[in-house]
Amino acid sequence: MLRFSLLILFLFLLLGICNFSVAAGVEKELVPKLEKRTFIVHMARSKMPASFDEHTQWYASNLKSVSESAEMLYTYNNVIHGFSTRLTDQEAKSLEGLHGILAVLPQVRYELHTTRTPEFLGLNKYEGLMPESASASEIIVGVLDTGVWPESQSFDDKGLGPVPSNWKGQCEEGNNFNASSCNRKLIGARFFSKGYEATLGPIDETKESKSPRDDDGHGTHTSTTAAGSVVEDASLFGYAQGVARGMASHGRVAVYKVCWMGGCFSTDIMAGMDKAIEDGVNVISMSLGGGMTDYYRDSIAMGAFAAMERGILVSCSAGNAGPSPYSLSNVAPWITTVGAGTLDRDFPAYVTLGNGKNFSGVSLYSGNQLSNSLLPLIYAGNASNVSNGNLCMTETLIPSKVAGKIVLCDRGVNARVQKGAVVKQAGGVGMILANTATNGEELVADAHLLPATTVGEKAGDLIKQYLSSDTNPTASIVFRGTKVGIQPSPVVAAFSSRGPNSITQEILKPDILAPGVNILAGWTGAVGPTGLSTDTRRVGFNIISGTSMSCPHVSGVAALLKAAQPDWSPGAIRSALMTTAYTTYKTGAKIEDLATGSAATPFDYGAGHVDPVTALDPGLVYDLTVDDYIGFLCALNYSETQISLVAKRNFTCDTNKKYSVTDLNYPSFSVVLQTAIDGGGGSGSGSGSSTSKSTVVKHTRTLTNVGSPGTYKVSLSSETQSVKISVQPESLTFSAANEKKMYTVTFTATSMPSGTNSFGHLEWSDGKHIVGSPIAFSWT
Repeated sequence: MLRFSLLILFLFLLLGICNFSVAAGVEKELVPKLEKRTFIVHMARSKMPASFDEHTQWYASNLKSVSESAEMLYTYNNVIHGFSTRLTDQEAKSLEGLHGILAVLPQVRYELHTTRTPEFLGLNKYEGLMPESASASEIIVGVLDTGVWPESQSFDDKGLGPVPSNWKGQCEEGNNFNASSCNRKLIGARFFSKGYEATLGPIDETKESKSPRDDDGHGTHTSTTAAGSVVEDASLFGYAQGVARGMASHGRVAVYKVCWMGGCFSTDIMAGMDKAIEDGVNVISMSLGGGMTDYYRDSIAMGAFAAMERGILVSCSAGNAGPSPYSLSNVAPWITTVGAGTLDRDFPAYVTLGNGKNFSGVSLYSGNQLSNSLLPLIYAGNASNVSNGNLCMTETLIPSKVAGKIVLCDRGVNARVQKGAVVKQAGGVGMILANTATNGEELVADAHLLPATTVGEKAGDLIKQYLSSDTNPTASIVFRGTKVGIQPSPVVAAFSSRGPNSITQEILKPDILAPGVNILAGWTGAVGPTGLSTDTRRVGFNIISGTSMSCPHVSGVAALLKAAQPDWSPGAIRSALMTTAYTTYKTGAKIEDLATGSAATPFDYGAGHVDPVTALDPGLVYDLTVDDYIGFLCALNYSETQISLVAKRNFTCDTNKKYSVTDLNYPSFSVVLQTAIDGGGGSGSGSGSSTSKSTVVKHTRTLTNVGSPGTYKVSLSSETQSVKISVQPESLTFSAANEKKMYTVTFTATSMPSGTNSFGHLEWSDGKHIVGSPIAFSWT
């Protein structure tokens, strides 16, 4: 029975959706024995023979030439030119050799990266500075996720006017979902399952709805975070009680269900993005991602390029693979990549030991409290006959050893709340969940099924020491509800994925930090707050964590900026968010990294923590056009075919022009330096001693005035003396709106150990505005 349970758990982990995982793999790795698998076929539309009237006819003709039985799953008109289909590897290879075929790429599986935030971000205090509701209600946020629970109070359309006239989308009917499920708030809902079903078989409609309906909760949470309506007296079991509202509370929501129980497949994601662009959204929010690959092989990057070209800002989660370096997802420079930070709110639950020592933890448990007296305490590793019994996995605990006791479990492998369910099933009365080195002191609250709290690694180690030294160990857990004003805040979440950028190190990622820990937002009525099948509770709001939660915060704030400045490009909006972000607390201390307890760096938070109110008036912006991004692709030495895959156009880089990645007009600087060593054989003394040579790297930037006329002066700071920084010119005078001025930054480096990093900051100021940019130095 144990081996069978472990097998089921393994399959769940393989196929399930986890808020704290980042995974991607081609379908061949997922189901290696299938004769056919799904491919996305990229076509060069300009090469269609004149004998065809429509591109779809040409696509079908090409497909039939290699397979009589193959059918197109989707045709794509916006994100790419082409289609998806099921083929054998040999058929795919044959298709790739035909005229007009740019590439035939295997489908990729992505996974989800899974109140008080408006107040924390200053949106309540400065309500008068936000765009008027009339203009804000014209902005449409498209959310690609697990669907939507339309009955959520956060989709109340009271006070909203007619649906924007430019909206071309629809409310797609399906299982448990009809046209009346949409309203003036939730103006569109679609679902895309062909890629999923082609791979894993028909959707089991007894477990999930083949419709836009959200049976998972993740999609409802992200969409209501971005643009949910104002809901009074919202909470989860009384925790985080107050007014819940999305960032763009007057904005409209369009949902595209592309994720299912088995994951999110690139064919469906691209179909969802294709429709979102066609429907007329202004912002696309995607809290999902996967492994790193070149932009011309990354479905999300290709789709985001098409959206950017049409003036749509694409906001994506950075991933939950932190604190490891090079762990980011969604790093294309035309995507706004969002990391996760904490709020100033917590849910304390204290542990008291029989030796009188107390430890602080967090919990969202809402059931019957434990008795005031101390109860027996046992370590799970001592209550199991298996080697990993300390993890409290299914059926690993011995009931006779845990009955009536509080059990200390270690975090890892299976879901945190599932560990508590295992303890409860074995007869335990409570659980203390201890972080290991992987999570350190990061505390994420959960709606446990029994009295339970999570403590940090240090507290967990001390509790284990007590258990090993006392012959009759006891403990109690006391729950203290909601506490606000927690400092320091924000702090970078340990799980938040980190730079450097593994694809293009000269582009600093993530771009920005936003709230992503213990976030209250709308929830599905299909499952309980823990998502476990044994959890029969139903809630209107839930509190969960992940960069999945930070992404829609930025999506919603971007919608507010678009409402206030409808003519701004996606690059200008992202610049405003980045150059006005903050990196220090009011005390002057730098934002901390929860993983280390030390000061965080731009590889952790990018430009800093988002500040919506300041972003409305940035003074200057670093704007970017489609041509700028194509020049960037030329600087990467992309071939004509590779550029066509990303940009959907024929473009040949000018061999007489010098392209440089450092010329991309990005609002941050990632300076990659090399230190060469001279062996002494040149014009030196001839002694053979090594002398270091300096490396010079230049970055050019252009600023656009979006404020009043004025003169901006530059200032610089750096943590290292090994790099000399100079800026020319040192001041920029703007006499009119939309006027542009160029400047050059020269970085001159001397010897530094290879593999080390350092950081600095550049800012322009006219005395009123501060236009800040982080600098990251990397020695290779």
